[in-house]
Amino acid sequence: MKYRTLLLLIALAALAVFAALNWSVIMSPTPLSLGFAVVQAPLGLIMLGVLVCLTALFLMYVVTLQASVVLEARRHAREIHANRALADKGEASRFTELRAFLAEELNRMASQDTEARAAVLARLDQLDRDLRAALEQSATTLSAYIGELEDRLDRGAYAPASPPNS
Repeated sequence: MKYRTLLLLIALAALAVFAALNWSVIMSPTPLSLGFAVVQAPLGLIMLGVLVCLTALFLMYVVTLQASVVLEARRHAREIHANRALADKGEASRFTELRAFLAEELNRMASQDTEARAAVLARLDQLDRDLRAALEQSATTLSAYIGELEDRLDRGAYAPASPPNS
């Protein structure tokens, strides 16, 4: 229980005790002027009745106010729930778009990778052919040089020895 509610209940209990202790004074008749007439009535009882009526009106106002706050809170909760559902749908669609974009980008990158791999393999094949051709040409040139040296050696071995000059 909140301290304000407890304080209000204590005040109402004190008022009830005060009214019970002074009941004979509250019930004693007093001349009261109504503006156009004078009547004999217990002033304490009238004031106590006014206090009870005002308290009842105040309680009805509080209950009405609290009910309207509860209804407003429920309406806001429904709106928040609807907005959250809308935001979740929007986020889900953004995830779907992101997934589609990523799939497209991965496919594009895979095709670029395939093209680059084919270009590198073609270049390697060309370099291999060029290397083989250069190696074959070097081998042919070397064979020609070796053949020429063999010819010179063969001609030099059968040539008559020249006498040394003295």
